[in-house]
Amino acid sequence: MAGYRKLGRTSSQRKAMLRNLATNLLYHGKITTTETRAKEVRKIAEKLITLSVKEKDNYSEVTVKAKTPKKDASGKRVKEEVNGKRVTVYDEVEKTIKKDNPSRLNARRKIYSVLYPVTEVPADGRKKRSNTVKVDMADKLFNEIAPKYSDRKGGYTRMVKLGMRKGDAAEMVIIELI
Repeated sequence: MAGYRKLGRTSSQRKAMLRNLATNLLYHGKITTTETRAKEVRKIAEKLITLSVKEKDNYSEVTVKAKTPKKDASGKRVKEEVNGKRVTVYDEVEKTIKKDNPSRLNARRKIYSVLYPVTEVPADGRKKRSNTVKVDMADKLFNEIAPKYSDRKGGYTRMVKLGMRKGDAAEMVIIELI
């Protein structure tokens, strides 16, 4: 018996579909799909959540000095003349950042290899280009999802059967994070 379902697709199509479903499940919290697809997505999602639960606190906080451009009241960069050229003025700021330990960095890279990048678009559809925000799915897993499941030993998803789909009578389910 095979270790996975082929879902009637070539390997590249199947991998892309499962990556897309897993990304949407972790981003939205629940999706509606067929039962066989949900069973395959559950394997992927639960492995990623387990990985993020193990590595959620595996970082060190480091204070670094960073140069940030000085801005005026309207938000524009302050420039001054130096040797006949206009140069931006910078301030030195100390920031505290989270530095991943090697195993957490490896986990982050594994998560990026499975999940697609997510871009949030404003709901009203106005100023799409300037108001889009890239969502860091690894940070979402480490900071939002993993703390919810830190005391749990698995079984992070639930499947609720909806019945048959009208067109082809495929069993439909809602798969959601518990």
